[in-house]
Formats: sequence, C-alpha cells, structure tokens
Amino acid sequence: MQYNNRSSVLNLPPVTLHLIIINVILWVATFVCLKFNIDLTQWLGLHFWQSSRFNAAQFVTYMFMHDPSNVYHVFCNMFSLFMFGGLIERTLGSKRYLFYYVTCGLVAALVQEVVWQISLHDVITAVKGGIEYVAIPSRSGMSQMLAGDFFNMFVTVGASGAVFGILLAFGMLYPNMSMYIIPFPFPLKAKWVVLGYGVLELFFGISQAMDSVAHFAHLGGMIGGILLILYWRHNGTLTRNGLY
Repeated sequence: MQYNNRSSVLNLPPVTLHLIIINVILWVATFVCLKFNIDLTQWLGLHFWQSSRFNAAQFVTYMFMHDPSNVYHVFCNMFSLFMFGGLIERTLGSKRYLFYYVTCGLVAALVQEVVWQISLHDVITAVKGGIEYVAIPSRSGMSQMLAGDFFNMFVTVGASGAVFGILLAFGMLYPNMSMYIIPFPFPLKAKWVVLGYGVLELFFGISQAMDSVAHFAHLGGMIGGILLILYWRHNGTLTRNGLY
C-alpha cells in the first residue's frame, strides 16, 4: 500500500496529523478558558448519562479533550498517536483509519458509562426512591450533596480510549514487530506489549488503583478495536498480515 502526501509534517499521514493538531488546540483552549472561569470540560467532557450536564455529543467530543492542569495527559496520548497512528493509518487507509479511531473512542465511552452505572447502582436506586441528598466522604467526615450535583461530578476526558485502540491495532496487525520498553533491556514483540497493557489496565480497573484514571474506558477502546479488526478480517477487508 503506497502513501504519498507532501504536506505531511514529520512524515505523518493526514488524519493522524490533524487528530494531533485538534487535540493540542483544544487542550490549549481549555487551559486558556479556565483563566476566564470557563470550563470547557463541563460542556465537552463525557458525563454520566443521568447527569444534568450530559448530552449525546459528548460521546465524540470527550475524546478530543484533556485535563488542562496535566500536560502529561495530553503529551502521552499525542506521543502514542504520533508513534503508532501513522503506521496504522497507512495500513488501513485514511477513511477506514478515522472510522476505526472514532469507533474505539465510542466503545470506550459506552464502557465507561456502563461502569459508572454499575458502580452507582445503589445511589441511583436510592434517588429513584425519593432521596434528594447523597452522603459522600470528606476530610471532615461525611457530608451531604444534592443527588444532581453528585452525578455531575462524574466526567471523563481524553483520547486514551481511541489511542488504546490504535495500540491494539498495532499489536494485531504487526504482532512480531520488536519494541523496546523501559525498563526492559531487550526487545519485546508488539503482541506481548499490547497484551501486557491490557492486563495492567484490567488489574488497575478491578483494584481501583489510580482511580482517577478511566482504566475500563481504555479497555473499552481495545475491545472496540479487536472487534472491528476481527470483523474486517472475517469479511475479507483485512488480511492476516494487516495489508489489503
């Protein structure tokens, strides 16, 4: 499969390049808007579906948003997209690659909503029973919060779900490509690296370690990716070695 685009920066194909640009621009915009007491995350981040701030467009917009106070968040996602996105885009073709990327992000969002629904089941049931206030732990003990305000607290942002889908595609399409991962002094095959990431995300999600990170959303992105690649292989769109 040949690729030729003189306008690409650092030899990046167009969709990957524009995804990085859009994410960086929105991260800067979110950071700047906070200086004027405008929180774009409340509008574009993915909220729990029973939150008063939820709307369906957030299933797409959240994957272009990042924590404005954490440059590491946006840097890691964009660096991963820079490292792996171009290769996957050249393999799938730009249109199918964009469809794949967005699909992984959507599945990640759906998984996150399901996780919230399960974890908040008792609170949801209590609210439906007529309880207006929710007891939550605080530094001074337990405090009360309006149920609606409590649901508004649950929001996630980031391209991580879609990016984990890209990593999954790399592991499936180029399983035997060697990778050097710190701190290992020897190369590892891509399929084992991706599998290791998936196991770690599952462990962190179940153990609730690093509970500020949406680990199950990351897994959702990988699930969306593997289902889509298996479907394309089944209908002959994609061959076993990842090429058309």
